[in-house]
Amino acid sequence: MKKNLFFVLALLTFFGSVKAQTLRPGVLVVGNGNAAVSAALQSAISGVETIILLQAGGFDISPINDDLNSGIQATFLKKIREAKQIKDSTQAVTFDKPLANDILTAWTYSIKKLTVIKNIMWVKADGYVNSWVFKLSDGRTIRAKVLVNPADAKLNEALKVTTATNNQPTKLDYSNTIYRTSVAAGMSNNEITANTFSLYQLFVPEHDNFIWIANPQNMLIGQAAGATAAYAAFYNKKTSESNLKKIQGELINYKLNMIPFVDIKQADSNWKAIQFVGLTGVLKAEMIGNKAFFVPQKLITTTEVKQPIKDFFYKAQIWFDDYKSDKMTIGSTIDMVCYVGNKALENTKKELAKKWKTNYQFNSEFDLERQINRKEFAVILQDYMPPFNVNVDEKGKVIR
Repeated sequence: MKKNLFFVLALLTFFGSVKAQTLRPGVLVVGNGNAAVSAALQSAISGVETIILLQAGGFDISPINDDLNSGIQATFLKKIREAKQIKDSTQAVTFDKPLANDILTAWTYSIKKLTVIKNIMWVKADGYVNSWVFKLSDGRTIRAKVLVNPADAKLNEALKVTTATNNQPTKLDYSNTIYRTSVAAGMSNNEITANTFSLYQLFVPEHDNFIWIANPQNMLIGQAAGATAAYAAFYNKKTSESNLKKIQGELINYKLNMIPFVDIKQADSNWKAIQFVGLTGVLKAEMIGNKAFFVPQKLITTTEVKQPIKDFFYKAQIWFDDYKSDKMTIGSTIDMVCYVGNKALENTKKELAKKWKTNYQFNSEFDLERQINRKEFAVILQDYMPPFNVNVDEKGKVIR
């Protein structure tokens, strides 16, 4: 009798503690679709305690569109191929929702800083100073610094948040510098993958630490949202204080395209360098149909890079005024980066000669007199005089 009473009291104590429990993640993601799971994964992978509130028994994943796959989305599709034992990378994969749910369940539970809450509804949501507060149907409370909402209109209504209804990717257009603020690229939009998505499209100006994803089916944008939320939570900043360059760098480190070059695969050892330089527009994509190509073997002319580099570096104006050739060679490129970047010329030549086929894995010969190609130029630029390190404003215009 006493044992039974003790057991009942223990149960009451346990459930009472659950009801009174307050969870305090850095980031809360509400939703169970493509964008939500991608945001939650990236936030946790970026080192922030994250909760994804599914409000259902599992994930509800939609078929992946004809995107230029990268980042978490590419990894997810790879996991599906491995589960189906498909070795041919060109073979189409039939969408299988139960399998997708199993893969994501195993993946999310393997991430140390990610907590998945299933079959629990939020019953009240409020925004307070420095936190978003959710009362759950099991009696618990979540207080999160940053909230990610993948297109839940009901949640917006509860929080009295008004968001933009048209929040689509922007077609890559070099007459508009907004591409430099990209945090995701290659989303299929009207069969166009040559597009980017700006960091500032995730924000609602009147609501700091609230991140809005208009398309709940897009994993690429979801990953960008996760990194952005994680930055604010990790550094104890407001989303309005987001550091564009750090967020872009984090996303590139986790293999998400910032610029949609279809001809540079992520397996390429120089993919990162090309992404960083591509973000600046110093080397612009060639548009063929609805796709953007980097064309890595195309040779560099002085006219192609002269003005873009001068836009980023005052000192480059002097160097280009003195340089009279219409072609950029490997030697002249090294001379330029040493002059503008204050590097020792002879030491830099020796370093590059050693790195050429080892670090950079170039198949070409290191010949100072040879005209340089786009891939070689991008890699040297990023390594010795990175224009990516120059800040830009919210419109992508250079700040010097």
